[in-house]
Amino acid sequence: MLASASYATPLSFEAAWRQLQARHQGLAAERANVDQAEARRQAARALFLPQLDLGASYVHLEREIELKGSDLNLGRVTTGEHGLDAIIQQVAQGISGLTLPLVEQNLVRASVTALWPLFTGGRITAAQDIRAAQLDEAQAQLRLREQALFETLAERYFTVVLARELLATREQSRDSLARHHEHAFKLEQRGQVARIERLSAQAAYQNARVKADNARRNLELAELALRDLVGDPGASPANPLFVGSGLAALDEFMLKMEASHPAIRVLAAKLEQADGAIRAEQGRYYPEVFAFGNYSLHERDSISAQISPDWVVGLGVKVSLMDRNGRGSLVQAARSAELQVRHLVAQTRQDLGLLVEQIWRQARQAQEQYRALATTLVLAEENLRLRQHAFTQGLSTSLEVTDAEVRLAGARTQQQASAYQYVVSLARLLAVSGQPDTFTQYQQQAAVQGNR
Repeated sequence: MLASASYATPLSFEAAWRQLQARHQGLAAERANVDQAEARRQAARALFLPQLDLGASYVHLEREIELKGSDLNLGRVTTGEHGLDAIIQQVAQGISGLTLPLVEQNLVRASVTALWPLFTGGRITAAQDIRAAQLDEAQAQLRLREQALFETLAERYFTVVLARELLATREQSRDSLARHHEHAFKLEQRGQVARIERLSAQAAYQNARVKADNARRNLELAELALRDLVGDPGASPANPLFVGSGLAALDEFMLKMEASHPAIRVLAAKLEQADGAIRAEQGRYYPEVFAFGNYSLHERDSISAQISPDWVVGLGVKVSLMDRNGRGSLVQAARSAELQVRHLVAQTRQDLGLLVEQIWRQARQAQEQYRALATTLVLAEENLRLRQHAFTQGLSTSLEVTDAEVRLAGARTQQQASAYQYVVSLARLLAVSGQPDTFTQYQQQAAVQGNR
């Protein structure tokens, strides 16, 4: 159903684009993905910081650990000197009944442990670079989604505008043929034209009515698609179709595409990630150097704990002599991934270059066709005027009048379609070359020049 005039919300293309950016759920999801990548990049910055852990434990042993004097077996100790051996035996007898508790049955321990990586073979730097590249990729994916939506909006927005103009053309043709049929009917009543002439005019009028009804239904479908996209049940385009007189050179669009197309930025980010993966895998061959420390907060349940120092610090080195993960194969795999991305970059640049040239030529062709149809339209209008006048004088047939009306409607339709093709091609061209914000400038320039 068409929205009523009071319910419709006139939207310029620029306003519709802002509204789409604010309400589209797909764009919101891409922005959340960017936020996620940013958070991961921030997390990777902490990899160079020391790790500090607070640990505590409670242990219940089967029994206390104790040392008995009899367990020392001093009675078996001999020195070969009778006097000394006698003393040792006396001591052994004296402590044989003594018990020394070493560890209690219930143990409570608490400590702070620190580990600080000093050198990891470049793996930390590689991981940080990978996270930064993933953020670049997420931002480029967002731009890629925005570009696709910009093209979709341009197509749906100006499809509604075209459908309106086609409906107006069909209704104008219908009304003109209705007047012709009425005139033919009066002439038949007067006996000035044959019945076949009136029937021809009637058939043409009925056909024009069908076409006008079809055009109205097409407009309703086009408006439904636009409103669904922008999330506004009353959205109604406020900007007309236009055809600008100027279009930048193809080389300029090519350069802008090379510099800013989000698909190229996505692959560039993937290339950085592949390079980081190579450096990370190569880092497995280097030793790891780290500092460590431990401070005991509570450990007084044993004699050994009481005589041990409260804290300890040191340096450590770890060298992997044999790695079952296949370090060499992983490095080769990372290099193959980098080569794959380089091939994709080259192919993407080639495909985008062809796409830009095709769209640019379509826009130029639409410009030329629109201008050429201006003369055709003037000729069709003059031809219809002459045929209608000749029919009233009995010098032309109803079929000739109908044919002239169809030619005029066809010329108008072709010119409207050319304007639509130009606008849609221009929007795609600006989106692909990374400059969709300049679309309104082309609109304003066309308005100043008086081109539609």
